[in-house]
Amino acid sequence: MRSSFINIEPQVKKLFESMSVPYFLLELDQAADGRQEKNVQSGLAYQEGRLQNLLNMNGSEDLPEVYDYDLIIIGGGSGGLAAAKEAARYNKKIMVLDFVTPTPRGTRWGLGGTCVNVGCIPKKLMHQAALLGQALQDSRNYGWSTEETVKHDWDKMTEAVQNHISSLNWGYRVALREKKVTYENAYGQFVGPHRIKATNNKGKEKIYSAERFLIATGERPRYLGIPGDREYCISSDDLFSLPYCPGKTLVVGASYVALECAGFLAGIGLDVTVMVRSILLRGFDQDMANKIGEHMEEHGVKFIRQFVPIKVEQIEAGTPGRLRVVAQSTSSSETIEGEYNTVLLAIGRDACTRKIGLETVGVKINEKTGKIPVTDEEQTNVPYIYAIGDVLEGKLELTPVAIQAGRLLAQRLYAGSNVKCDYENVPTTVFTPLEYGACGLSEERAVEKFGEENIEVYHSYFWPLEWTIPSRDNNKCYAKVICNIKDNERVVGFHVLGPNAGEVTQGFAAALKCGLTKMQLDSTIGIHPICAEVFTTLSVTKRSGASILQAGC
Repeated sequence: MRSSFINIEPQVKKLFESMSVPYFLLELDQAADGRQEKNVQSGLAYQEGRLQNLLNMNGSEDLPEVYDYDLIIIGGGSGGLAAAKEAARYNKKIMVLDFVTPTPRGTRWGLGGTCVNVGCIPKKLMHQAALLGQALQDSRNYGWSTEETVKHDWDKMTEAVQNHISSLNWGYRVALREKKVTYENAYGQFVGPHRIKATNNKGKEKIYSAERFLIATGERPRYLGIPGDREYCISSDDLFSLPYCPGKTLVVGASYVALECAGFLAGIGLDVTVMVRSILLRGFDQDMANKIGEHMEEHGVKFIRQFVPIKVEQIEAGTPGRLRVVAQSTSSSETIEGEYNTVLLAIGRDACTRKIGLETVGVKINEKTGKIPVTDEEQTNVPYIYAIGDVLEGKLELTPVAIQAGRLLAQRLYAGSNVKCDYENVPTTVFTPLEYGACGLSEERAVEKFGEENIEVYHSYFWPLEWTIPSRDNNKCYAKVICNIKDNERVVGFHVLGPNAGEVTQGFAAALKCGLTKMQLDSTIGIHPICAEVFTTLSVTKRSGASILQAGC
């Protein structure tokens, strides 16, 4: 009887510890009264079946008695690293597995994930490069003498951007080492309950076990699946370290990635065309999206609407070379052709979940999208496996969201917290030439949720004072708040098009979290003369049809 219980004793201890249950261990063979020992053992034998059931519920009948790690995180992006560093604060043994599968063109990068290497960071820096070009033009009206022709150096820009990224990669590795987190540049793949195989770039494999796992593998750009796409096209994974100026560029797609890249490429002086299958910025407020498109067209970006590429051919090799793109109408049999130096695909991203062995351990995914359904605590259907970030089904694909979710998860697992990630009223910004900041519901979503008769939309154009001297882009910047009439005109949607839109939106996002109403906005005194003050004076409703054009500051 006793030997049967002792076989599972380490597992029982591990179970109690994982559930933060206090326990007292009595070594029965050291009891002085033999009869008492027998009675206690009988009681334990009665309980043993229930304990074994608990153990089985916690994972598998053949759990390892001792795990190599408390938590293994698959993916070294923003969310995974945030979770790792937070969990390490509680003296847990943590491992991070991160591996970048090269793009079809062979591009790869260091620790830090999409945002740092091929997303937010290089995108914002190249957006800034484009804004500086515009500022140079504006400066002449402010009395500065500059050459009539201002040239941009692609190589110098990309070198500076990549040097900054390299410093961030190094900083992440140092931070993990200082917090005693084990980092391996290896591809993680589940091979059994609580076990994972790590394969490095030389093909060497190791098996590790852990009490818990966190999936934070993110997404990668999608390809069209047409002749020539992988051979000749690039994605955002390639663009920011491209070793030559892309030249005349076709951007395929209408996502925020597509429009942001098209915007800064045009801003540094390149010939840019955007090919759009249907609408701009699907999922965003369409009123704002269309205004972005109009502004980009006015500033030289060409749009080919309701066409999709069906073939990409190389005319001439080079850096850049020349490519022929054949595209077909989405509404007829019409086809068109065009020649470009570079074709950038930005048609969406796919979750990196299909090749990490989830089927081996029974983690359910959405078969169509690859996304992982989770509870409100980021737990998958397998209790010891969690997921955060872009792989989650129905959640926002934003770096700060993944970071917040990762930190809070670690605090719940190891610090006794019960705080969950709030996915409502999350602010975001699209860094198109005219920046777009948003928080809360789009106008379409508000109508759908509350009914058109129950929302009031207050809006206005505004003209940044700094743009009046060069006399450009009047009545292009735009502010809009969407209010729920039946809830004291609570602001349920905040939208702004204009310079520094992200900085403006971040502040108002806190107010929305606190239940901001239109009356509170009206009672707030604005700072003059800045762009954000327009939100303290909004008086015209869309319903009224009154003019919102501005003539001055």
